[in-house]
Amino acid sequence: SSILGFVINDLTNTSPKFLWGNLMLTILKGLKPIMHVSIFGFIKLIFGICCFKTRKKNFLLPFLYYNCFMVKVSIIVPVYNTADYLEKCIKSLREQTLQDVEIICIDDGSTDNSLSILNEFAACDNRIKVIQQENKKQGAARNAGMKIASGEYIGYVDSDDWVDLDYYEKLYNSAKKYDSDIALATNVRVGNGKTKKRLNITKEEVKTTLQDKIDVCEQWKNECPTNKIYKKSFLNENNIVWRENVYCEDKIYTLQAIFYANNIVTVPDVYYYYYRNPKSTVNLISYRHKSQFNIDKENARREVLNFLKSKNAEIRDKDFWATKSIFPSYKFPLIIIKESIHTVKYYLLFIKIREVKV
Repeated sequence: SSILGFVINDLTNTSPKFLWGNLMLTILKGLKPIMHVSIFGFIKLIFGICCFKTRKKNFLLPFLYYNCFMVKVSIIVPVYNTADYLEKCIKSLREQTLQDVEIICIDDGSTDNSLSILNEFAACDNRIKVIQQENKKQGAARNAGMKIASGEYIGYVDSDDWVDLDYYEKLYNSAKKYDSDIALATNVRVGNGKTKKRLNITKEEVKTTLQDKIDVCEQWKNECPTNKIYKKSFLNENNIVWRENVYCEDKIYTLQAIFYANNIVTVPDVYYYYYRNPKSTVNLISYRHKSQFNIDKENARREVLNFLKSKNAEIRDKDFWATKSIFPSYKFPLIIIKESIHTVKYYLLFIKIREVKV
C-alpha cells in the first residue's frame, strides 16, 4: 500500500493516503479477473480512480472510463441443448484478442447440462453473464441478452458455432475506422465432412446504398445475423428487435438492420464458422412442427416484402418474394400467387403460367 500511495501521490500531486491505497488494492484485486488489460491499462484505472477521489483533472475521466471500463462488443449467445458443442464455442469467445468484451449466454430452457457448463465458465471469467429462461426460441433469448448488453457493438453467436480468435478485434476496428453501423465477415459452413464459404469477403469495402448493402450481404438468400457486428445505439434508435416465439426470426431483423445502417464495412481474412448441427432447431423440427415452420417462413418473407414496400425501397425488383395466396391450402397448393416489389407470378401445380408487372 505504501508503493501504491507513492504512485497516487506522483499522479495526482496530493499527499499519500495509505488507507486509500489499501482500498485501491482491494478494488483492483476484485476487478483483476475481468480487466484482462495491459499494465498500462491497469495504471490508467488507478489514475482514473485517483482523479475521481481528488476531484482534480476531471476532464480526463470520460477518456479514462471509456478505455478502462467500456465494453467494446457484447456477444450474445442463445443456448439450447448444445452441451456437446458449447465448450468450443465459449472458448473461442473467451480467447478473443479483443478482450474488452462481455459474453452474455441465455440458456433457453435446456434439458441437457448446458446450463451447468455455462455456470462453470462464468465462475472463472467475470466477463461471462448467464441468463436462464424457459424455452422461447432464439428471438426471445437474443432480446433478453440485448436488455442487459452494455457494449458499444453487439455480436451474435449460436452456441454450436465458433469464430476466429481475432474475429471481434478485426470487425470492431474496421467498424470504428469507418464509423459503420455494421461490420461484415466471411461466413463458413462446416459439417458432413465439408467446409464451404457461404459468403466470402475478400477485401475491405464500405457500402452505403441500399442495393449495395443488400448485395454484399447476399441478403436475398443469406439472412445470417451472426457474421456481423451491429452498433448498439443504431439498433436502439431504429427499434430493431427480434421477433419472438417464431421460426425464421432472422429475416426481418437483418433486413431492417441493413436498411437503416449508415454503411456496412466488409472485413476480409476473418471467419465465422457455422456448424451444420444435426441436432439444431431447424434439423430437429418434427413433422407436427413442420407446418408451423413453413407458415412462419412465409410470414417472415411477407414481413420483409411489406417493409420494403412501405419504405419505397429502390432495389432490384426480384430479390425478395412472398406468397400472396395459395388455393385451396398450404397442404394442397393447387394455385400459388407470389409477388415481389413490382411483379406478380401465378403458378398452377408449381408451374409458372403467368407473370405480370404491377
